[in-house]
Amino acid sequence: MDDFVRNKLVEWGLSEWVGKFKDEQIDSESLCELDDQEINNLITKAGPRVKFKKNLKLLKEEKNTNQETVISFQCQQQHEDVADVVQCEEEHEEAADVVQVLPSTSDTGKRKPDLESDASRLQSPAKRQRQSMPGFEEPTILSNVKNIMAFVHSRLNEQDKLSAFLKKKISDLETNKRELVGVFGKTGAGKSSLINAIIKEKNLLPSGSVNACTSVMIKVEANTYSSKYEAEIEFITKEEWNEELWSFRQFLDNNKNQKKEDDDYHDAVEKLSALYGDDWRKSFENLMDRKYFKEIPEFLQSRRKILTCESANELSAEFVKYTRSDSKQEESDEGKTWFWPLVKCVTVRVPNRPLLQHVTLVDLPGNGDCNKSRDQMWKGIVGDCSTVWIVTEINRAASDKEAWGILESVSSLIGNGGECQQIHFICTKSDLLDDSDDLSSADIHDRIVKRNIQANDGVRKEFNKRSKIKTHFTDDSFKVFTVSSKEFLKGKHLSPEDTEIPKLKGFLQELNDCHSETVNYVNGAYGILSLIEGARRRKEGVGKADDVCKVLEKNMTEKLDQVKKAVEKAIKDFEQCLTEGVKNSKTSDEKLKSFLDRDKQPSFFKTLEAVVRKDGMHKTKKGEHINLNTVLASCLTDSIDEKFRKTFPNDVKGGYFDGVISRFSLDTNSLIQKYQDVKLQLIFLQTEEDKIKAKLNKIILKEKKIIYNSLTEAIEKNMKKCYEDARKISGNDALKKMRKTIETHVSLNRNMYEDAKETMLEKMDELMMIICKELKETMDHSIKLSLKASALSESLPDVSEHLETVQQHYNEDLLHTVTAET
Repeated sequence: MDDFVRNKLVEWGLSEWVGKFKDEQIDSESLCELDDQEINNLITKAGPRVKFKKNLKLLKEEKNTNQETVISFQCQQQHEDVADVVQCEEEHEEAADVVQVLPSTSDTGKRKPDLESDASRLQSPAKRQRQSMPGFEEPTILSNVKNIMAFVHSRLNEQDKLSAFLKKKISDLETNKRELVGVFGKTGAGKSSLINAIIKEKNLLPSGSVNACTSVMIKVEANTYSSKYEAEIEFITKEEWNEELWSFRQFLDNNKNQKKEDDDYHDAVEKLSALYGDDWRKSFENLMDRKYFKEIPEFLQSRRKILTCESANELSAEFVKYTRSDSKQEESDEGKTWFWPLVKCVTVRVPNRPLLQHVTLVDLPGNGDCNKSRDQMWKGIVGDCSTVWIVTEINRAASDKEAWGILESVSSLIGNGGECQQIHFICTKSDLLDDSDDLSSADIHDRIVKRNIQANDGVRKEFNKRSKIKTHFTDDSFKVFTVSSKEFLKGKHLSPEDTEIPKLKGFLQELNDCHSETVNYVNGAYGILSLIEGARRRKEGVGKADDVCKVLEKNMTEKLDQVKKAVEKAIKDFEQCLTEGVKNSKTSDEKLKSFLDRDKQPSFFKTLEAVVRKDGMHKTKKGEHINLNTVLASCLTDSIDEKFRKTFPNDVKGGYFDGVISRFSLDTNSLIQKYQDVKLQLIFLQTEEDKIKAKLNKIILKEKKIIYNSLTEAIEKNMKKCYEDARKISGNDALKKMRKTIETHVSLNRNMYEDAKETMLEKMDELMMIICKELKETMDHSIKLSLKASALSESLPDVSEHLETVQQHYNEDLLHTVTAET
């Protein structure tokens, strides 16, 4: 789903259906192609459906009138005096001489002489942008180049292969990837206050109550299409909640004498009471009745709920019931319904926050959720985070077992199994001092600074002891911050810089600014316009083009061979490592035995019962993360971790497969010097190289996570039957029998390690085929279309001025890149 569709739905008063359109991936291209049946499936209510069809019809009529012109090109400034108006009209008249006139909309076959409509619609963007181009802000540059490419797109026909190829290339320029920053921390550590301070919204995320905790995932990002504060709520499905109710009923019936402090008993009661009050205690029979979901009909309709407010305070009050769990409810909350047990994720969008234009902060609850889709989303988001923040209070940061436990439990998910490049260990509440009443402001400042230095040193020493974390991350990727959200907002004893909030904001700004959307778009546009202009100009030199093709195809064969050999070598190395890992499977058995030997602990039976009920994974109330599947897979993951990190570094600049992908080149630079007649076509191929390498980096980053996690997933799949059998055990000696069941299953299924190894190697082979296929097919097709297609100068538009404009932006980007690197 793109911003165009979202904006239209909001504009038409249909914002509550945004989630459904997003789920079905309806974009600007597919919106106008929807038929009646598809619209009925998307919008299930008659009233909104009628409104949608009416507006869609008007949109189609407008599109037809504009001859598929995507964007209406108008003067950028609102002219305030007569001289400006005259200048604008002169530009329109000049544009009429250089821009192809659209077919007539009149019955006589002649163009209507309507200056206001046609001239503004057809005006060449390059003409009006040339004067004010120097010093453009990045969003303005991106907008201008998008306008140019939309204009060119509208003037290309689809009657020949080259034009169709060019239209697709322009459409493929659109990108909208966001950088994810995952925020972890136990209740009361100050996560919400930290995020509020970062985005300068003191009361956006609820904080302050030690009895309340964030129970669902909350994403915070910029609202780029509206000036409102918005929360988009995604629910689990009705079927999933029904299954949870059944599980709760079975659990509570089988544990009627359960102690209230038991983790699972507490969780079940808390969820049921939040949504149903005391009704669930009377009967489980009618808990899916519609009366319980009157406020959230979207849940029953499998749609997302959209909350829109004018202020952060108002939105916070609205969405708190969808995100928070209160262990000790106040009397004023009696009878209040909380919907967080039904929520998978809440996305909060804040207006006028350029800092979060390309960055999303994700407030993450702990893992171990019994809901499968919620757990899968959690794992997916964690694996997609480019940065992870671990938030803890400064007074015990180095010794906080839960904070370090969180980091250790996710290290493989965010490291080799993810794409995290940096870990920020954030020590909060740095302004809180004991016995500071009689101290001067200067003394308080000095004591805070001194303690911050001590905390920083202590955390770094602790990091160096954590071998499990250091397997996936180097010292350079680990940073410590000592922050005070309170002091940043009030500034009583510390300067803003001393609170280190500005440092975190600076990091986010860099992450936001380094987003390559503008650079990638400009580079791609430059290549496409070069190809169009090169094809138009080419009248002779066809023989030279054939010579260039032969050289390029030869270079392609050689470079592809290098890529294939590098990947094959990596696969062979991994096979050797995994073979050794299978031989060392006893190390995993020993770790499993160490866990099961806790049977003398009073509460261990309940812990093991929870572990098998959740297919090997459980998080205790004390913060301990247990995953028997990763324990068993450790013999394999330990054998490849170091090699895997070097082969698939999360910092893409390091280069995958020892940099063979980043070094891939058809040597177009030297060919440009030799074959000036096809220089523009070769420039296009240069930009195509950059695009395909960027695309491959994304593919590899995605696939490497799947490859690494396949080891644990294969073990989990093998252990599923074991957990099912263990769940059925009850009565006398249940703990002993449960333990025996697990040990016997593992000893009789030694082949699961070999199966996991083969699964990973198969996925590596698949990746090699994807890489080689993408490189060969993309570049082959681009070479043939750019150099072998016949010159169709009559059908291709004149883009010389557009090329000049975009080339200047391209050169500016190149200059900025070189300057930054030096």
